[in-house]
Amino acid sequence: MPVEGGSSSGSASAARHPKQKRKAHSLSIRRTNSIEDRPPGFQRGEMLEGQDSKLPPSLRNNLLDLFGQIEREFENLYIENLELRREIDSLNERLTGDGQTIEGGDPTKGAMKTKASHSTSQLSQKLKTTYKASTSKIVSSFKATAGSRAVCQLLKEYVGHRDGIWDLGVTRNPPVVLGTASADHSALLWSIETGKCLLRYAGHAGSVNSIKFHPTEQMALTASGDQTAHIWRYMVQLPVPPPPPDVSVSTFCVDSSDREEGEVDAEGPCEVPTVRVATATLKSHQGVVIAADWLVGGRQVVTASWDRAANLYEVETSELVHALTGHDQELTHCCTHPTQRLVVTSSRDTTFRLWDFRDPSIHSVNVFQGHTDTVTSAVFTVGDNVVSGSDDRTVKVWDLKNMRSPIATIRTDSAVNRISVSANQRIIALPHDNRQVRLFDMSGVRLARLPRSNRMGHRRMVCCTAWNEENQSCNLFTCGFDRQAIGWNINIPALLQEK
Repeated sequence: MPVEGGSSSGSASAARHPKQKRKAHSLSIRRTNSIEDRPPGFQRGEMLEGQDSKLPPSLRNNLLDLFGQIEREFENLYIENLELRREIDSLNERLTGDGQTIEGGDPTKGAMKTKASHSTSQLSQKLKTTYKASTSKIVSSFKATAGSRAVCQLLKEYVGHRDGIWDLGVTRNPPVVLGTASADHSALLWSIETGKCLLRYAGHAGSVNSIKFHPTEQMALTASGDQTAHIWRYMVQLPVPPPPPDVSVSTFCVDSSDREEGEVDAEGPCEVPTVRVATATLKSHQGVVIAADWLVGGRQVVTASWDRAANLYEVETSELVHALTGHDQELTHCCTHPTQRLVVTSSRDTTFRLWDFRDPSIHSVNVFQGHTDTVTSAVFTVGDNVVSGSDDRTVKVWDLKNMRSPIATIRTDSAVNRISVSANQRIIALPHDNRQVRLFDMSGVRLARLPRSNRMGHRRMVCCTAWNEENQSCNLFTCGFDRQAIGWNINIPALLQEK
């Protein structure tokens, strides 16, 4: 498992350079010519002779030295201009000998009339088009950031897992809590406001790779490396939020022997309620179950496994309804549409597949080959879009009505892990292998990068992001292999989204 270069600015610089150079040359010619027009023997020292100077001698000498340096610079420019003129005259003579003339080389001669002139004009037009496209990108990026900036603030750190956190999610109904799935074989539920651990699920015998909450009931769905997916119920009581503390670190027991350099000790009680028995166990896979999700309505779930298959189960009976086969390599993720019976699965075979269960009698599938490396996740948005992320360092936005080619492509500098898209503002949050988290809009314009330093942000690979737009303060969560989840306040001004 697991978004900027400077090429556009470089192109713009290249586009502006010829004009600036010509302007500098013409300016230097005019100024050096004005120096040549001085009367013979009129030297710099004589310019101030006969004038009553009230400047101190030392300051006056410094000024004369500076003027001398300026004059030498202009003389150098003048010499360069003379050499360029000689080269131009030489080229004009060669072209004239071949029966060609250049407009501007001789006032009495016309424009080019040969094939060489045609090819030169084509090249000039091509360069103009290229520079125009590059500068258009720069101008659009300036529009996106001019006048206002996104505000990204770290609000809360949830520390308590003894191994990396693969996935996280937020409950869809009250009480609203944060859930994390970890390689330490456990899933934890947290109070978003206080950062306190409320409950621990310890029913899996392997790494917990994903966690998703039922749309209406207090049930959670977890997928594990023990080749099963569990459905389990939880009951939590949210604590009363205390006054804002100086250090916002959650309270859960951590062995000092497991703590790494730079990690903080969690303070407070180690004992939290623990659930060890699942309500239902889904165990038809022959490999690691890497992800699972609820279908709309919550009566069925879909699981994705390293055995190259995705399975559809009935929640009430735990029976296997359909085995979704066709991927050539291990699956990496699965996601369901928020309002329709659609499923998208991602795989290491560089493809993602769209499964349609809206018609009970027809279960269609479409295969999309839009990446060149492992597709780490593909998610639905509110509307008719799918967003896919890959180890090939790209994220692509697709239209469900026309999936032939992406409507936007985001290129990054690191592999992309489990992405998420906010429902209201439609902002894509990208977690990266290089510890960064970046925010983009649906058209591929970068909005912000979450702050990161030695004391703030993730210190290892960021595995997943999840939005929580119902909360006005903590509205984005991230987790990584540094054993912590982080709650962020993301404020994207409307100006940045109305580019």
